[in-house]
Amino acid sequence: MKFSKLFLLACTLFFALGAQAAPDVVRLGNLKFAHYGAVSYMKEIAPKYNLQIEERVFAKGLDILPATIAGEIDIAASALDAAVAGRASGVPIYVVAGFAKGGARIVARPDLNIKSVADLKGKKVGVARGGAQELLLAAELAKHNLTWSDQPGKDVQIFFMPFADLNQALMQKHIDAMCQSEPQSSQSINKGFGVEVLKPYDTPLGEPVRALVMTEKMYNEKRDVAERVLKLFVEATQTFQDNPKLAEKYVREQMFKNQISIDDYQDAMSNASFTYDVSLDHVQITTDLMKKYGVGKMANPPLAKDWVRLALLDKAKKELKVK
Repeated sequence: MKFSKLFLLACTLFFALGAQAAPDVVRLGNLKFAHYGAVSYMKEIAPKYNLQIEERVFAKGLDILPATIAGEIDIAASALDAAVAGRASGVPIYVVAGFAKGGARIVARPDLNIKSVADLKGKKVGVARGGAQELLLAAELAKHNLTWSDQPGKDVQIFFMPFADLNQALMQKHIDAMCQSEPQSSQSINKGFGVEVLKPYDTPLGEPVRALVMTEKMYNEKRDVAERVLKLFVEATQTFQDNPKLAEKYVREQMFKNQISIDDYQDAMSNASFTYDVSLDHVQITTDLMKKYGVGKMANPPLAKDWVRLALLDKAKKELKVK
């Protein structure tokens, strides 16, 4: 009898340890920007939630969508614009949280004396397609009654290119200005080949919120995993909010491999912030403006109420006592 009890205890311990040794794998699509750092940090503390985060970094948000359709991505950090465009084209995703606010600037060449958006008339402006920057730029140009196109003939000619190429294009004077993300826009200023025109937050869009999205499959079929993912996300974000030095060290050393300076990081994060939250209204306003300005070229724009799911975020924040 004694042996049986010991054997049963050993088996119980073996299976418990075995279960703990086999974390659930969650495949994350991410981008290389300063304000995406807390999402990247999730993989560092994932074992606490019996999760393993496999991060894959993409050149731009729109590139994540085909991987999601192919079943290669479970969660993704995305500009809200890219997520809306993806949902409109049938990508089965839900918005489950916000993760960053701000993070954009319109920057111009120092030699052109561009002081305002109105001064962009007749100029060449670079921007990445499908990111928050494209919609922010469109909203600013519309506010100043400027027309735009990627073909000649309008007030402003738009040049679509990857985020990674924009700074080089500005430095080599292939474009006159750019609507760029962080920390790249801060780098252009600190290195002297760019000057800030404005932070483009004075339109109906306001300060853009980036979205954490999750596949419908994970949300609906792996609810326990989905709940742990949201708790992990909230803890990672709270850690970065509470410990700015850790956030700076992680972003500079792990994400950017010391390719950005302390000043670049601090300037970037003076124009961005880590958050958990996104509102139904913000998603709907973003969608409405995308339709208005032709961003994403959506035939059937999705209604925010049909694909924003914030219940798991609210539950995670409550359990972790986060306001």
